Amino acid sequence: MRAYRKYLTIENPKLVTLSDLPFAAGDCIEVVMIATEPSPAAQLETLHTLLKTTQALPQARVLTDADIASEAAAVRTR
Repeated sequence: MRAYRKYLTIENPKLVTLSDLPFAAGDCIEVVMIATEPSPAAQLETLHTLLKTTQALPQARVLTDADIASEAAAVRTR
């Protein structure tokens, strides 16, 4: 059995086009699709966006450093 791996980004979830494959016309192949984990850079960008969004919430704007330190101390003593 020959195996061939190709990575691509889905642009249209209704259509996936594979090209330049190392198989001949008439070859019977099996296609298995496995979603890979996002790249570390993409994960970091998602986290950065989440943190910015969270920090912009009105309730986050009234927190002081003392409030944060007090909450952290309370969690550590549990």
